[in-house]
Amino acid sequence: MRIIAGSRKGHRIDAPRGLTTRPTGDRVREAAFNLIGPVDGADVLDLYAGSGAMGLEALSRGAARAVFVEADRGACRTIERNLDKLRLTGAVVLCDDVLRALSAESLARRRYDLVLVDPPYEQWPELEPRLAPLLARVLADDGLLVVETRAEPQLPLELRTSRRYGSARLTLYHR
Repeated sequence: MRIIAGSRKGHRIDAPRGLTTRPTGDRVREAAFNLIGPVDGADVLDLYAGSGAMGLEALSRGAARAVFVEADRGACRTIERNLDKLRLTGAVVLCDDVLRALSAESLARRRYDLVLVDPPYEQWPELEPRLAPLLARVLADDGLLVVETRAEPQLPLELRTSRRYGSARLTLYHR
């Protein structure tokens, strides 16, 4: 895997070992950022971060800050290694359950310009009703939410677009 664009364009990044994470591939990441558009100065929340590829891409493209949330400790170490390798600053890695971390961010009234959600595909049906109200609370006014799933999500936000790329579906919502 590599960074597609921005200040770290072409740099390779590591993926966590094993089968517990499914990193977003280069082509899907490129398609996502073509849909997202410029992220200069954005505060980014990368949920189910895995390798951190989506948040790393945002930082490379000029995002001011990124918070990576991932429950798997090995994946958290991979994100930290990738941040060090790319010499990217303005990032925090929270090695925690996504629902717990998202609840804490919501209670602290933190808002993000870009929220990236890439849960295990098979868990989305059970996660969606629990995530939906929390995602709406952490999304800034004029913010953008990007969900990578197989099925099209149904969230209480305004749908911007939904497109399929192989087995992945990217759905964008905005406030």
